[in-house]
Amino acid sequence: MLFFAKKTSDSDIIHQIRAGGTQRRLYENKLYEKFHYFVREALFKHKISEDEAESAYSDAILGVIDHIVSGRFEGRSELKTYLYQIFTNKCVDIIRKNTTNKAEVHHNSVGLDDALAWLPDEAQSVVRRLIVESEIETLRAHLRTLGDKCREMIMAWGEGYSDEEIAQIMQYNTAAVAKTSRQRCLEKLKEIWKK
Repeated sequence: MLFFAKKTSDSDIIHQIRAGGTQRRLYENKLYEKFHYFVREALFKHKISEDEAESAYSDAILGVIDHIVSGRFEGRSELKTYLYQIFTNKCVDIIRKNTTNKAEVHHNSVGLDDALAWLPDEAQSVVRRLIVESEIETLRAHLRTLGDKCREMIMAWGEGYSDEEIAQIMQYNTAAVAKTSRQRCLEKLKEIWKK
C-alpha cells in the first residue's frame, strides 16, 4: 500500500501564518516551497538571472506573509494567484532597474580601460591594484554596517559555504530560509553600495 504525503492547503497555510506561534515559521517555509517553481518560470519568461529571480521571489513571499498577517490578503483570489502577481511585479521592477542602469552606464561612462590606455603598462597595473584594494576596503566597511547576522552570513557564503551549511551553522530551520535571509542581506548590501 502506498502512502502519499498530504499537500498543505492554502487555507492551512493562511490560518497557521495568521495564528503565529511556533508553527508560523514552518508554514512560512511551506508557502515558500509550494510555489518556488515560479523562480524557474521567471528565468525564461522575464530573462532575468537566477539570483534576481530568487530575490524577487523572496521579496514576494515576505510581502504575501505580511499581507496575510495584516489582513490585507482577504482571500478574494487564490494564494497562488496573489503571490504570482506580486512576484511578477517584482520581476518587472528588476527588468526596469536593469534597463535604466544599462542606459545610464552606456550614456555617461568612459571605460576604465579607455582611461588606463593612456598610462604606461606598469602604471596601469598599479592603478588596477589600488582600485581593487579600495573596493575591498569599501566592501569591508559596508559589511560592518549590516549587522552581525547579515555580515556572518555573507562572509560564510563568500567563503563557499552552501545555504544548507549556513542554515546549520546559524540555526535556521531550512536551507531555503537561510537562502532567503542571505539574499535579503545581499540586497541590503547592494543598496548600501549604491549610496
